[in-house]
Amino acid sequence: MPSLENRRTFPDSAALLALIFLVLLTLHLPLLRLPYFWDEAGYYVPAAHDLLLTGSPIPRTTISNAHPPLVMAYLALWWKIFSFRPVVTRAAMLLIASFALLGIYRLAQKVANTQVAIASILCTAIYPVFFAQSSLAHLDLGAAAFTFWGIKAYIEKRGAWIAVWFSAAILTKETAILAPIALAGWEIIQQVINRKSQHAPQAARIRLFVALMLPLLPLVIWYGFHYLRTGFMFGNPEFLRYNVQATMHPLRILLALLMRLWQTFGYMNLLVLTLAGLLAMWRPPLRDQQTERPRITFDVQFAFLSVVAVYVVAMAVIGGAVLARYMLPIVPLVIMVFVSTLWRRIARWRWAIAIVVLGFIAGLFINPPYTFALEDNLAYRDFVELHEHAEHFIETHYPRGSVLTAWPASDELTRPFLGYVSHPLRIVRIEDFRFEQVMSAADTRGYDVALVFSTKYEPPNLLLKNWPAWDGIKMRFFDYHHDVPPPVAAQIVGGEIVFSEPRTGQWVAVIEMRQIVEASNIR
Repeated sequence: MPSLENRRTFPDSAALLALIFLVLLTLHLPLLRLPYFWDEAGYYVPAAHDLLLTGSPIPRTTISNAHPPLVMAYLALWWKIFSFRPVVTRAAMLLIASFALLGIYRLAQKVANTQVAIASILCTAIYPVFFAQSSLAHLDLGAAAFTFWGIKAYIEKRGAWIAVWFSAAILTKETAILAPIALAGWEIIQQVINRKSQHAPQAARIRLFVALMLPLLPLVIWYGFHYLRTGFMFGNPEFLRYNVQATMHPLRILLALLMRLWQTFGYMNLLVLTLAGLLAMWRPPLRDQQTERPRITFDVQFAFLSVVAVYVVAMAVIGGAVLARYMLPIVPLVIMVFVSTLWRRIARWRWAIAIVVLGFIAGLFINPPYTFALEDNLAYRDFVELHEHAEHFIETHYPRGSVLTAWPASDELTRPFLGYVSHPLRIVRIEDFRFEQVMSAADTRGYDVALVFSTKYEPPNLLLKNWPAWDGIKMRFFDYHHDVPPPVAAQIVGGEIVFSEPRTGQWVAVIEMRQIVEASNIR
């Protein structure tokens, strides 16, 4: 029979979930109607749209990456009930973000206290990467949400719920298997440490280990099903090459490891909290009524550390794009530990948290002095709005024209359900806008206009700008390139810029070919 406290947990959690969702929804109101961005448009939304139309978890209109289908099925269900629109998608993802924050809150309550829990979800919710990802149709935040609940179940030694939550995390994204593997490894280490103790709970640790390994089963079943349907177990060959085979170079792994450490402890002004937490550790613990404020127990801290370490190392080895969103399952754990440290050792710890939150808010709007993924703060909104404006111009002035462009604009122009155009346009696609690609486009015929755009943020005062060796390393290992600016692109392809718009280190332009004499033929 559950205790009264446990029986109150569900309604309390439901009310808190609703409150968190309402706050997130309000904060994201300006973003809810944005068309789909980058990987949303390139894979996740088309895959979920295929599932909605066909009922198949294997995408039909895009090449399968073998990602488990839980989030795509979740989105398809929302679209089935509420209609297929970006605002529905964004609201559905905000509910997942709310569930993640609730998991962080309950986990922090369990390992620390309610004050730390409130401060932890506040910092996490405003942290630029989490905030930006909260309404985007990606997998990582969902995997993180289930991971937090899985870790809470692990702390409480609830074997059945460990298996349930981590299975859900793994069916959201396959890399979520790293968390139960890390915790299983920590169980083995504790087993070795305590093997000489007659009172060590050996049987209980074995049960926990089994519960942590059970989520491998649904992942194996999914991969087996995917292989039977597609002939590829881990996604299409190009996906596997880009994310695994091409990353196996010692220098690349070392550089990626440093980048992962930065994303875990310093990225997007997270360094403010990390430094505050480290400096606070030099101070003695505060006392409440002659009793020291308690720390998060060492067992829990080492469990967190095992998950963080495994994620950092694994994500340095695999993953062609070193994206910060891949670290969402561990960054809130770091935030939680440092918030607890400030609460334990700093009398005016709330002021320190306020400074951290202000730093995160600044990170949402102020871009760093180096190239970064646009999806890591509100720079993605600028990208989407620039493309909206340019593609509306093309659809209005060249509705039957053929457009030279690169991905993701090529998908935006040919798939009206992504929210950019009302009908498909004909495209001629190039890989990107590096000089060689634009030069090759100059020899290509059959397009009337060119849509060129910045594929990355270019800061006005780029850090390491005068270090060509670093550019070479990024080009070799991280698929980096320089985009040809619009005036140069227009000169190369022999056209005239008829629309352009810059915004905060990004730009977009429409180039009309000079051979178009009678515009009415295509208008």
